[in-house]
Parts: sequence; C-alpha cells; structure tokens
Amino acid sequence: MHPHRTGALAVPGATLHYETLGSGPVLLLIPGGAGDAGLYAGMAPELATRYTVVSYDPRGMSRSPLDGPADAPRTDERVEVWSDDARRLLERLAGDEEAVVLGCSSGAVVAVELLARHPERLRRVVAHEPPLLELLEDPVPPRALFAEVREILRAEGADAAMTRLGEGLADGAAERAPARQPTELPPGIQEMAGRMRANLPVFLGRVLCPFSSALPDLAALRPVARKLVPAAGRDSRGRLPLYGPAARLAELLGSGLVEFPGGHLGAVESPKEFADHLLTVLA
Repeated sequence: MHPHRTGALAVPGATLHYETLGSGPVLLLIPGGAGDAGLYAGMAPELATRYTVVSYDPRGMSRSPLDGPADAPRTDERVEVWSDDARRLLERLAGDEEAVVLGCSSGAVVAVELLARHPERLRRVVAHEPPLLELLEDPVPPRALFAEVREILRAEGADAAMTRLGEGLADGAAERAPARQPTELPPGIQEMAGRMRANLPVFLGRVLCPFSSALPDLAALRPVARKLVPAAGRDSRGRLPLYGPAARLAELLGSGLVEFPGGHLGAVESPKEFADHLLTVLA
C-alpha cells in the first residue's frame, strides 16, 4: 500500500494544499465545483497502482488559503491564474517529466487552459464536461442561469443558489436522479462534504461565471489537439450546458469525444468504473 502524503506549495497570492498517492508518472487531478483534493478519494487508490496521483485544494478553497486577511474583499477568480497554480504543482512534483491530467467541470476549464499554455509539460489531458459555454451555438440561456445563480447566492445564500443550479441543469428532465443525502455519500467524500459547503460561496460567487465564460485558445490547442481528450458522462446526454461544450470542443479540434460512465459527477458517484475508463484512455 502506497503512503498518502500531503504538502503545501506557496504560489503568488495563496498557499496550496496538495496530496499525493502512489508512484510512477504524475497524474494531476484538478477538482471542479466546490470540491477539493478529497473529490477524487474514491478513485485515487486504483489510479495509484500506475501513477503518482496528485490532487489539491484550489486557491481559496478548503485548506488552500488566499494571502491576506480572511475577510478581505475578493474579486473573481481567473482561469489563467488557476492554470498557473497547476503548472507550479507539476514543476514541483513531476520535474521535467511529462504528466497526464484529468480536470472535471470547472477543473476541466483549467486543464484546457493548462494545455494551451504548457503543452510541453503534458502527455495527455482529459477534460471532463468543461462548462465552456461560449463554444455553444446559443450560450445565452445557460449564461443567464449561472448569472441568476450568482444573484441568488448574494440575496438568499448558497442552499437556494444550489437548488436553482440543480433545477436549471436538469432542465425539466423527468429522470432527474434524487439528490444524495450526506449519509449516502461515497466514503472519503463524506469528510469533504463539510469543506465543500464552506467552499460553495467561492465557487458560486467567484468561479462559476468567470470560468464558464472563458474562451479556450483554439489556435494554441489545434497543434496539440492529439494530447486533448474532450470527455462527457453518458448520463449527461441531453444536458446541453454539461455535455455540449465538450462535444463542440471535440468537433472544433477534430478529436473524438470520449464518453465516461455516469454523469457530471461520475468521478464521485461511480469512482471504480470512472477510474477504469480513465486508465484505459490514458494508456
């Protein structure tokens, strides 16, 4: 059994908490939403049989505090800053070796940006359901939904905002799976649940809108398109803001869209199947 190690990395404006497991080439897992390093706890042991698995708490989330007083006013987070954080982690933990990367949701937006800026550091990047709304034929409805969610956060708080986000993304889909109660969360995710709640205002207030309106650098991505795997969950078909941007990215770059088991949270809800599929794709 490989030891689970933790560390801290000072980056401009923050200190990142990171965790590693296993040995071999580095596989960097970039969390999305209000998640942190614990998001991938269910998959890490399996992935660690072939890789040094690295995950972390993004800046301002969980155990990665921003510099300055906790109550200082904060502006929107920026994709390019988060992608630079990921690059610095790779520099510390992978050295000169090429790494592989998985990013989910807003973490996939960061992963795409990382590839556009630093392709020489990466062998393969799996971008699972990046909400890159600007790639959609009509980005206006989901853009309006995310803006409304941010306003609800400010007026009524995180619970009301998350309820609206869930309704909006389900888009009236009758087959909507019942929300998991905290007692049913997969092991390893349960301890993260409290931290995620505390992260929700950061994600809903300062990440969701700017990251979903980011424009990927297609000119920089085209020459390295073979390294990018746009991916989406099988259960997300028909949910345009989740499935649509990955499909469009695949189309624009002439690479195939790879479907993963589960939906938007496949890595959390079906960790074994997701990890198996990820290992196949990375091989």
